[in-house]
Amino acid sequence: MTGRIWFEGLTEPVELVLTGNAWRDLAGRRLEFVNPVAVKKPLSAEDIAGFARRQTGTIGDCTASRKVKVPEVTMDELMELYKQRKPFPWHWGNSLYLEWFSETNGRVVIESASFLLTVSPDIAWDLTAEEEAAQQRQNAGAMGGFMQQLGEAVASEDAGAQYEDKAWNEGAPQSEAEAEKMQADSDRLADRINARLQREGPDADYEKILEEELERRARERGEKPLTPEEAAKRAEWVDEMNAAAAEALANPDPEIDVEIRRKHPLAEQLFELSLRLMKEPEARGWVPPDAGEEHPLIELGASAAKAGAKLAGGLNGREWPPTVDLCGGVIVRLKRAREFLDDALRAAEACTEEGLGEAAWLAAVRAELEQIARDCDGLIAVLRAKLERGCD
Repeated sequence: MTGRIWFEGLTEPVELVLTGNAWRDLAGRRLEFVNPVAVKKPLSAEDIAGFARRQTGTIGDCTASRKVKVPEVTMDELMELYKQRKPFPWHWGNSLYLEWFSETNGRVVIESASFLLTVSPDIAWDLTAEEEAAQQRQNAGAMGGFMQQLGEAVASEDAGAQYEDKAWNEGAPQSEAEAEKMQADSDRLADRINARLQREGPDADYEKILEEELERRARERGEKPLTPEEAAKRAEWVDEMNAAAAEALANPDPEIDVEIRRKHPLAEQLFELSLRLMKEPEARGWVPPDAGEEHPLIELGASAAKAGAKLAGGLNGREWPPTVDLCGGVIVRLKRAREFLDDALRAAEACTEEGLGEAAWLAAVRAELEQIARDCDGLIAVLRAKLERGCD
């Protein structure tokens, strides 16, 4: 997908050069949209200094037919009703939803139900239902990949901050308990960073937040500040990692690229199942329009998707079984996946008790989730046995 977006206050447009297609309502068509609402404060070049003027990357969900609740009151009235916990008048409307995953700026979303849209009647090419389904699968994979990259980025920075603490890697392989402690520590750091990114919104400075949270954790541990020499050594390590990553992107090794794209069949099975669990209940009309995250059918799909992300992080991109030095980390990720699988099974049980969905559909879902859980337990047992042997 290609395009240009002009922002109020900027003289030059932002150019989009993205891999992938929009949904069927926009695929092969020219879309023009205008914000009819006057902008109170136009942007300046400084406001989006870090936002690349040429956005390259992968397309996400792009459609002009996404159904959303459109309030029938002003924003001030809406906020007042929200404070009073009162319902607000609304109607269903189509929303423009443009999502992409930028190589420079991460996930970017433009969404509004108030833009004036013009879709050209001329169709350069059409997207079949099967092609659209394939594109939406690719979009879901792009989101999963983005979230995994975000987590890996935090973990990588975290590793840079702890690179001198390598005792576990100089003799015996990292144990499951050591991997569990390291994962919990990284999860806590990632949660803090994500919470601040949410609070501070579009103006959040990721690098500044990361540095501050690393310093905060060091204080909590009672660690002494890095000496200038240690700080320089750590910065050198990070620069080496960044240079290696840039070199790999510029000159990919075909064999390594194949390895990175390697997908474990169990992770693929759960990915396919999670997609069905997120889409089929809504498509069959089992989920009411105003359902929240606590609705059992929504919780079922969300828990399966979380389990799938953890399973993919532990199994994809490597040969099976992994080398002994990686076993501890993989075990921890599989254990996290099992916890989410248990959540999904509890949600499925709640659906059965409340008569949601169809009995036969739920029975098949529970059987597949239970089978995946058993297979996951089997993989954990294999890795624990290998870790106990202490050799490949």
